[in-house]
Amino acid sequence: MKLITVSGPPSSGKTSVIIRALEHLKAQGQRAGVVKFDCVSTLDETRYKASGIPVKVGLSGHICPDHFFVSNLFQCYQWGRGRGFDFLFTETAGLCNRCAPHIRNILAVCVIDNLSGMNTPWKIGPMLRLADLVVIAKSDLVSQAEKEVFLFRTKQVNPRGVIIHVNGLTGQGSAELASLFFKAKEVAGVNETKLRSSMPAAVCSYCLGQTTISDQFQMGNIKQMDLSEGNEGVQGEGR
Repeated sequence: MKLITVSGPPSSGKTSVIIRALEHLKAQGQRAGVVKFDCVSTLDETRYKASGIPVKVGLSGHICPDHFFVSNLFQCYQWGRGRGFDFLFTETAGLCNRCAPHIRNILAVCVIDNLSGMNTPWKIGPMLRLADLVVIAKSDLVSQAEKEVFLFRTKQVNPRGVIIHVNGLTGQGSAELASLFFKAKEVAGVNETKLRSSMPAAVCSYCLGQTTISDQFQMGNIKQMDLSEGNEGVQGEGR
């Protein structure tokens, strides 16, 4: 079975892009399923089912989505194998833009959109920087100049990745995306595989349920800003 991780900021068009690409895979006799990871709620399950795509949904709740994803990946892989899928896609939203759901030797996809702002590629961490394939969505809604600037900045962040434009509404570009999915390597298992990057740091007292704002209640992975004169406050020290 081929396992493909798909990540990207919320509402970037991940679900639409995946559904469009799976239409081409299904037309060629391939069986595919999706595991959707989110935090509080999602309606994407309905969209996948309406398209005839088997789907499972996992909501992390108060747990970091990255940690939730990794701790459930083995079981999700076993579900896909048990269903006899040729492809299993995991879809995760990069809620903090520091998310790192990509795995070594497994095709990694990041979906970003032109409407998110020209500087967005610079604000996204490992899920964009370490992706094998970057999909830019909603390019039809911006000018050619904006499209080219956004593409240039995406290449600055990820110069080695393959970058394509896909329209989740019309499906333009989805056939090319599906052909790239076909080139993914089959995965014999995910046990003892390694992430491409470390996940966002945890655990602090607030991760464990603390709600009081005070220095005496701050423990664990806490990062302090440097607010001294002459400093812009962007640097910090962890403790």
